[in-house]
Amino acid sequence: MSDVAHIANDFLPFKIALIGVLGIGAQWLAWRLQRPAIVLMAIAGLIFGPLMTWLYTLGFVQDNETLGGIVDAFRLDPKKDFGDLYRPMIGIAVAIILFEGGLNLRFKDLRDATHAVTRMVVVAAPIAAILGACAAHYIVGLAWDISFMIGGLFVVTGPTVILPLLRQAHLPGRPAAVLKWESIVNDPLGALFAVAGYEFIHFTAMGEHLQFAMIKLVVAAGIGALFGAVSGWGLAWAFRRGDVPEYLKAPVVLVWVLFIYVMANEIAEETGLVAVTALGIAMANSKFAAMVEMRRFKENIAVLLVSGIFVVLTATLTPEVLQSMDWRVMAFVLAMMFIVRPVAVFVSTIWSGLNWRETLLVSWIAPRGVVAVAVAGLFATELQAIGRPEGAIFVPLAFALVFATVLSSGFTITPLSKALGFAKKRSEGVMIVGANPWSLGLAKALKEMDIPVLIADTNWRRLRGARLEGLSVFYGEVLSENADHRLDHSAFEHLIAATPNDAYNALVCVEFAPELGRHRVFQISGQESEEADPAAINFTARGRTLSTHGRNFDVLTRDWWGGWRFRSTTLSDEYSFESFVKDRGDEIDILLAKRPDGSLDFLSPEQKSKTEGSTLLSFGPVRSETVDRGEGAGPEGPLTSDGSVSLAPKGILPS
Repeated sequence: MSDVAHIANDFLPFKIALIGVLGIGAQWLAWRLQRPAIVLMAIAGLIFGPLMTWLYTLGFVQDNETLGGIVDAFRLDPKKDFGDLYRPMIGIAVAIILFEGGLNLRFKDLRDATHAVTRMVVVAAPIAAILGACAAHYIVGLAWDISFMIGGLFVVTGPTVILPLLRQAHLPGRPAAVLKWESIVNDPLGALFAVAGYEFIHFTAMGEHLQFAMIKLVVAAGIGALFGAVSGWGLAWAFRRGDVPEYLKAPVVLVWVLFIYVMANEIAEETGLVAVTALGIAMANSKFAAMVEMRRFKENIAVLLVSGIFVVLTATLTPEVLQSMDWRVMAFVLAMMFIVRPVAVFVSTIWSGLNWRETLLVSWIAPRGVVAVAVAGLFATELQAIGRPEGAIFVPLAFALVFATVLSSGFTITPLSKALGFAKKRSEGVMIVGANPWSLGLAKALKEMDIPVLIADTNWRRLRGARLEGLSVFYGEVLSENADHRLDHSAFEHLIAATPNDAYNALVCVEFAPELGRHRVFQISGQESEEADPAAINFTARGRTLSTHGRNFDVLTRDWWGGWRFRSTTLSDEYSFESFVKDRGDEIDILLAKRPDGSLDFLSPEQKSKTEGSTLLSFGPVRSETVDRGEGAGPEGPLTSDGSVSLAPKGILPS
């Protein structure tokens, strides 16, 4: 055996590093290609798992010692590589993923959801579980107990897949809200259905009577949920009291999740998953200052676990298992997509407020995510351990359903939403990141031009002026995962980063560029002149410069308080762009042009002219008018009673 193979087989860190490179590499490639990460991670596992195993069995590979050693070195066989660690490793990973799902379930957010969401959870999920169990029993030929496990688990629709799809299609209104909140709630719910099914199988395998097994199941689930909820409230209480220093809060949460998972399993076997889900829900609904840090920690650890577990579980698919995926597996997937999901949705949404077009879209868009595969991988191992070998079919079914639903939803959501009439018939929207006097004046100007506008800022007090003007606001960090859940990405097609921090503006633009398009993300200039600054951020790592003169934040703020204002001007045959420049002067900034069809064209220092029929928005001095700073004015304008800066004069002056 070659040295390469010796390293792979004898040193577990090599395989762990390989799994990490494949998982995170697939995530990065998905980001670059704007494709579902879950599919690329699964492909990576298939290549380095069953495909490598198949290559290794070929004669010409084994005859060549060097080639055979390389293939064997990079061949992933998780059950063999990790040995006795495989089962607890998968269990712990699934526990942390379910805790992450529970941490998303805030009851206050659910109150904002539509009535249809409640119906989708309370009515559609049980119907889908029952119909899915029937499909598994009559099509795949599985026993009823395992069929109910499969039907219960596959009610999930993963938020890690749904949310990017909604942003991709810019889907507005009720169908987007239903799909988003259904995925958030059903993710842990489907896992709990599977846990309940496994507990029932486990108790009956021990020789318990059916009635006694049901009682033990309910008691075990109740104990796990209570244990997790009480421990979550207790940890949040300790955080509020300051018993844990800030730098230890995230590590304490991770250790606490693992501890609760293990202890709950000791109290009642396999109730650990129920306990950690309840733990996450309890902490999500407890008020403590470190919640932002918890969510940031959760994002990082979830990405690592999701990436690794997908590669590991896909690599466990042996060539024999893949060959066993016959017509029954395909028929089961088709039944889940074309019968189970539509029937459950149509029945549950009767008299819910959704019309037939919204119901049709919701019934088709149901991609399964990482929870389905992770829980399937866990219980496939557990079922085989208690003498149910047919449980091995769990993983192929999960992967087949995930592949089919992710690909079908990803390729059809945009054309289907357009065909059903959900394409927006309103003006293009703009999100402005950063609330300050100049940006609030810009927002008001856009609103008065009938352009939807949203102001985002992390400071509630700075948003006060926008709220008083009746502007739409988002309070929070637009780069956080919380924004993925609470920010309506369908409300805007353009972004303007207008904070005093040029590096942050660039970061926001780079983050939103893949979603909106690089030509639709703008930031105010980071330098006072248009000349290249070797110390400035490279243009490839920032947004486009807003306005025709490219003034920076300090200059724009100075001009605002010097009396400059926003002004809209409509060009025509009688009043051309040249006439406009002659009247207003060359020193004004022209920000954008609104075409007659409602589309927007933002201007840059290199693009300054516009054709007739467009309405220009400019920023320049107001002639024959003065800005009354009033009594008690500070250096930035009149102060309100609470000490904040007022928006002061009217933001837009029509020509």
